[in-house]
Amino acid sequence: MSSQKKRNFQIEAFKHRVVVDPKYAEKTWKILEHAIHEIYNHNASGLSFEELYSVQCACVNVKLYSVVCYILFRVLGFLNRNKEIKVGHKQAKRNAYNMVLHKFGEKLYSGLVSTMTSHLKEIALSIEASQGDLFLEELDRKWTEHNKALQMIRDILMYMDRTFIPSTHRTPVHELGLNLWRDNIVHTVKIQLRLKDTLLELVQKERGGEVINRGLMRNIVKMLMDLGSSVYQEDFEKPFLVVSADFYRGESQLFIESCDCGNYLKKAEKRLNEEIERVAHYLDARSEVKITNVVEREMIESQMTRLVQMENSGLVNMLVDDKYDDLGRMYNLFRRVPNGLTSIRDVMTVHLRETGRHLVSDGERLKDPVDFVQRLLDIKDKHDKIINLAFNNDKMFQNALNSSFEYFINLNTRSPEFISLFVDDKLRKGLKGVSEEDVEIVLDKVMMLFRYLQEKDVFEKYYKQHLAKRLLSAKSVSEDAERSLILKLKTECGYQFTSKLEGMFTDMKTSDDTMQGFYAAMGHELGDGPTLGVHVLTTGSWPTQSTTTCNLPPEILLLQTSSKHITWGHTVDADGLSYREVEQATEIPTSDLKRCLQSLACAKGKNVLRKEPMSKDIGEDNRIFFNKFSSKFYKVKIGTVVAPKESEPEKQETRQRVEEDRKPQIEAAIVRIMKARRVLDHNNIVAEVTKQLQTRFLPNPVVIKKRIESLIGDGKFLERERTI
Repeated sequence: MSSQKKRNFQIEAFKHRVVVDPKYAEKTWKILEHAIHEIYNHNASGLSFEELYSVQCACVNVKLYSVVCYILFRVLGFLNRNKEIKVGHKQAKRNAYNMVLHKFGEKLYSGLVSTMTSHLKEIALSIEASQGDLFLEELDRKWTEHNKALQMIRDILMYMDRTFIPSTHRTPVHELGLNLWRDNIVHTVKIQLRLKDTLLELVQKERGGEVINRGLMRNIVKMLMDLGSSVYQEDFEKPFLVVSADFYRGESQLFIESCDCGNYLKKAEKRLNEEIERVAHYLDARSEVKITNVVEREMIESQMTRLVQMENSGLVNMLVDDKYDDLGRMYNLFRRVPNGLTSIRDVMTVHLRETGRHLVSDGERLKDPVDFVQRLLDIKDKHDKIINLAFNNDKMFQNALNSSFEYFINLNTRSPEFISLFVDDKLRKGLKGVSEEDVEIVLDKVMMLFRYLQEKDVFEKYYKQHLAKRLLSAKSVSEDAERSLILKLKTECGYQFTSKLEGMFTDMKTSDDTMQGFYAAMGHELGDGPTLGVHVLTTGSWPTQSTTTCNLPPEILLLQTSSKHITWGHTVDADGLSYREVEQATEIPTSDLKRCLQSLACAKGKNVLRKEPMSKDIGEDNRIFFNKFSSKFYKVKIGTVVAPKESEPEKQETRQRVEEDRKPQIEAAIVRIMKARRVLDHNNIVAEVTKQLQTRFLPNPVVIKKRIESLIGDGKFLERERTI
């Protein structure tokens, strides 16, 4: 490669002096001035733009003369090669010299300003003279003509626009034309005020239902925008927003006095959509947020409280009557304003809590636990549907619904028992013939109510009792449904919560297998005699109940062995005895005896016993007889009448057992916390214990204090810090 340095290409100015005609600038300006007049007078077709361009170039002085010459030489050479023009070499240099070297740019620029200003003042007089609806049309027509003229002038003065103007920091030709139009047309006293009033009047007419020329409006508004964002804002947007606020403020007062809540929301939604459409057709896109804020503030935010609380048509009425469309409209409108959704949530929460409080305190409703729980589920389903269809599944409203249910369900201390009774009813007969999908839906709803309970351990007690009765009496409609619910409880509360429930199923399976083996081995010896069903149950897995006294036949007592203690669960029979005699002979408690006699004597078609007088209930003055009972079936199954809910003594007994079961749980939590923290003051211990146990129940601070004292005094697990 050659190491010789490359020489830079350089074009130098001509060395000889150019003599310029003293009247050259005046002559060339006259030519250009005439051209501008012809453009504004619509006579531009006869102008030679090439000649005008050359003339205006001669008026401009730039420091980049050499570069211009080089470019012109290249262009002329290209055109000569294509034989489009024939220009001599000396002539080309002379024309380039004349175009660039003369220093008349200032005269050309100032002359342009004065000429355009003169023409625009004449145009202003023409616009001012137009009457009525012709005002905007004349303004639009003159604006269009001005833009065309400005484009032609810019083409003629392109060289000045690219060289002289940047070097002298002047306003470019196109921008200059817009500024002159603004100052001499739009901002004249007569036109400015008239333009603003006309535009606002047309908007007002359109709001009143009249049809206006949207195309003309779009052109005028675009003109203001082209003149600068400040012109659009000051001359139209700001007064437009002020007038709009006054209009919607008055309209909202008119509507709120004459419309119900649903109709008011429809009108507000319609007005909001109209403004959005108006912006899309002929206003600046940035005005949408501003005008919608005006509508939202005047028609929604200012009337928000009155709307949600409106009598006979407000939010509560919509919730009660399932007005999904109106609720959805309220949600979509209120979400646009500050605290709008919060106001809906607060009113809905108050309504829900009041409805729930009325339900749990209604004595008639509490008489039927299954109906009580079904009513809870119906209320939940109703409001879930509202939140889904109208409130877009908003988490705010879901949380409000959950907190409201948790509040009023726990107002009734018997809610855990009632929910367990509801499950018992469904798993005994309510789910018979129902598909697996529907069974899962019911169980999921039960689990939803279970999550709201603060005393989940109370539910566990009742559920264990009811499950035991279903299993022992073979009344469950589906073992799969039973196991599915236990699995859901296990997932929700952990293995410890359901371990004993699973043990109950294990005992039933073991007992069934044992009985099948027994009859397989001994069936031929038993013949056609009575069959016996025995369930061997693990004491720790099954609910503990108070032992019922009963005098058993000696033959049964012979089965007792010395290695294992058997506790018998029993029923009774009697023949030709009064109720008192049966009670004395068997020593069965009154409530249990009446249920057993009811099953034997009052079940239609299965009355092994009969009583006098015949009635549905067992009275203390009744007399019990053995009935000559027969049946076409080999096996007759007689179910025990089950009390729909606990009596008051039974309820107190269950509550006492629950409280006793809570004590070791509270103590275990205290010990776990103190092992981890070592030293802790009393209030923090109470807070930590409550936090750990709240998934099962809410421990009473007084009980926690007693358990702390017990651990300090009896077990020596804790000690108080010694103070000096």
